Amino acid sequence: MKGLCVLGATGSIGVSTLDVAARHPDKYKIIALSANSQVDRLIEQCEKFKPEYAVVVNETAASEFAEKIKSKNLSVQVLSGNAGLVTIASLPQVDYVMAAIVGAAGLESSLAAARAGKRILLANKEALVMSGQLFMDEVKKNNAELLPIDSEHNAIFQCLPEHYEKDLTASGITKILLTGSGGPFRTKAANELENVTPDQACAHPNWSMGRKISVDSATMMNKGLEIIEACWLFNTSPDDIQVVVHPQSVIHSMVQYSDGSVLAQLGQPDMRTPIAHALSWPERISSGVEKLDLFSIAQLEFEQPDYERFPCLRLAEESIRKGGTAPAILNAANEVAVASFLDKQLKFTDIAYIVEKTLLNLKSRPANTLTDILEDDLAARKEAEQLIQSRVKQD
Repeated sequence: MKGLCVLGATGSIGVSTLDVAARHPDKYKIIALSANSQVDRLIEQCEKFKPEYAVVVNETAASEFAEKIKSKNLSVQVLSGNAGLVTIASLPQVDYVMAAIVGAAGLESSLAAARAGKRILLANKEALVMSGQLFMDEVKKNNAELLPIDSEHNAIFQCLPEHYEKDLTASGITKILLTGSGGPFRTKAANELENVTPDQACAHPNWSMGRKISVDSATMMNKGLEIIEACWLFNTSPDDIQVVVHPQSVIHSMVQYSDGSVLAQLGQPDMRTPIAHALSWPERISSGVEKLDLFSIAQLEFEQPDYERFPCLRLAEESIRKGGTAPAILNAANEVAVASFLDKQLKFTDIAYIVEKTLLNLKSRPANTLTDILEDDLAARKEAEQLIQSRVKQD
């Protein structure tokens, strides 16, 4: 029986994780759950899974949550804030930590899980985007296990040999083929992108995701962040990664070998597959995902990514090449710009503009400590906010 902590339990990844775990009550015990502010959904999860701890990050919502827990006579210890996340990610009775908090907000708790030597099921890509070297050093130093949950990185992991982390070239690998659907605007005329709405950007053709990550998919920033994440996960560089637009989202990624072989992982576009894989690795368990019917798919398409239509892809590659805190600056500016787009302050095409201007206006530095990273993250957010205000006034 493995103790499981789910950071971001009320989000789509968290809900899927609990769905998989519930199918195997003999294998997994839910020790701790967290949410930002979705009190009612977290209450339902506590009633069903009876965790020992629950964290609500938002202080006001945490007070409301504590009152409701008390009224229902649930034996759950309630914590709040970022300190609460760090606490539950480090609990001795926790074996596995699902790190599924979106954005920079999940960074410190993911690092805490690494320092505590846990098996980390990493869905929070920002932990590697912002602090790749620092995070990987903590994983190695504390003998933690790091298993990727992003469908693409999990697919790559499944297609790699056992000791790939030492040297991809020595393992006979010539290229990582990182697939992406191209999002909802793959075929939309570039001159029409300026006026797309948040609802249109969030209408992903294949995946059911939160609004922020859906917008990232629409700009292809999500794929850019995945390039950065793949560089750290698989000890490689952007030169060894090729983005492949694959509209059907059936092949989740591929690995090309020197003998001409290309290994691919296929499956339904359902996050329960990579979650089940990471929970049970190196074994396999049922996930509840419908079996893939190749005959109904019939055709698979592949395209080159359009860097002019999706400049965020270029910006992400440039930031990982620059190194230091540049990826953290990229990520922070993107989070602020996406939030403004969702609030209908910015145009869709302004997202890349704000990110690029922030990267130009702020000088990156070596990401030696978490303080360095968080300081540049904050500076980038302030810079992006100022750029947005100027942009809004111009319009």
